[in-house]
Amino acid sequence: MIFRRKKKEEKQMCERKNIPESSAGGGWTIGGGGGGVPGRGVDRSSDIYLVDYSCLKPPNFWRVPFSSFLEHSRIVHSLDQESVDFMSRVLLTSGQSQKTCIPPALHYLPPRSSHEDAINEAQMVLFPVFEDLLSKTQLSSLDIDILIVNCSGYCSTPSLSSIIINRYSMREDIKSFNLSGMGCSASALAVDMAQNLLKVHKNSNAVILSTEILSNGWYAGKDRSMMILNCLFRSGSAAILITNKKSAKKISKYRLLYTLRTQGAFEDIAYNSAIREEDSKGFLGFRLKKDVLHVVGELLRSNFHIMGSSILPLEEKIRYGFSVIRKKFLEKSTELYVPNFRKVIQHYCLPTSGKAMIMEIGRKMKLKDEEVEAALMTLHRFGNQSSSSLWYELAYMEGKERVKQGERVLQLGMGSGPKCTSLVWECNRPFVGESAKGPWADSINSYPIYSFLT
Repeated sequence: MIFRRKKKEEKQMCERKNIPESSAGGGWTIGGGGGGVPGRGVDRSSDIYLVDYSCLKPPNFWRVPFSSFLEHSRIVHSLDQESVDFMSRVLLTSGQSQKTCIPPALHYLPPRSSHEDAINEAQMVLFPVFEDLLSKTQLSSLDIDILIVNCSGYCSTPSLSSIIINRYSMREDIKSFNLSGMGCSASALAVDMAQNLLKVHKNSNAVILSTEILSNGWYAGKDRSMMILNCLFRSGSAAILITNKKSAKKISKYRLLYTLRTQGAFEDIAYNSAIREEDSKGFLGFRLKKDVLHVVGELLRSNFHIMGSSILPLEEKIRYGFSVIRKKFLEKSTELYVPNFRKVIQHYCLPTSGKAMIMEIGRKMKLKDEEVEAALMTLHRFGNQSSSSLWYELAYMEGKERVKQGERVLQLGMGSGPKCTSLVWECNRPFVGESAKGPWADSINSYPIYSFLT
């Protein structure tokens, strides 16, 4: 079976950073109300806080209705009607609305995908969110100690992080990093990376900028397995400020409780299930193989198994253990018990890879409609924005005033490789007036669309 590993090997593969040691009973807990949650952690002096974040709302002239998208695709690629019908089905079943956006370069006939266009797009999506984050937090660019920029499909020279440093005249001793090729899990992965850096660099601020540049990623061929991402990926970006400064405890939105990274690149089938390559005509694109859904399922199973062993209450671990024994020795046809993560996590930010994927993850985790709502509505309003989608989902929940102080949020990032990163946050303070801010300001009252939840 894909991702099968002995327990010792699995531990070596994964990086686990959990939560502070409980002062009562000497055990390890996830903190917050509602009882202790077994796990391992760091002591409270190393607390990592999410101060605030900002998400891009693309301008209206970036909007790409289905009719325009299909017409452009037909003209540019000289597609036959069967191929156009295929793309139409992908759009209609993807779960996105007519209001999603692509950058200006892709509105041209033919689309412009030069290096200059990609740089221009990077500036259009990264500069506004970084400036908005600095404004929200009342910080200067000189107050930033660590900068991590993630963009999977585009890597410029100088790097995107260098472009930011140059634009905002940041400090000469800033620790800067540029992550590419990490897929839709990159933003969550960057948080994990930042918290490791903050363990070493005390009293520091770290900014993460997450986006996906689409201008240079447009597939110009006719291979259907590579045309899908043209239909799915849409513009978006996010800027996130996290810190280890004790003074941020009262003003920060969240405290980081737990991170987990797992991957399946050691398996050839998994590694090749989603890969950037040339088609038979020499056109470069991103190919999705037929077994990608199976790979995703196994990756989730591996991640949830390790995460569950750390954060779930004892009763859930026992029930799962009994079901494993029963399946192995008594009734092999019986289904394994699915642990109830809802006992320790109240809110969920899931991968926006498509409606079917979101619904399947929700089904496997036994989530209610309201718990998959943020992912489905983000997909509907903004499309698949790769790694930054997780922050649009969080903004949706805050806009609906769903997240209460002391409650926990799971952000689940999944990307090619394949890799999976889980983050668990604890809400640090009440939120007021968030519905009038951010990317949902003009549309939050139009959601949820209840027919979309079934």
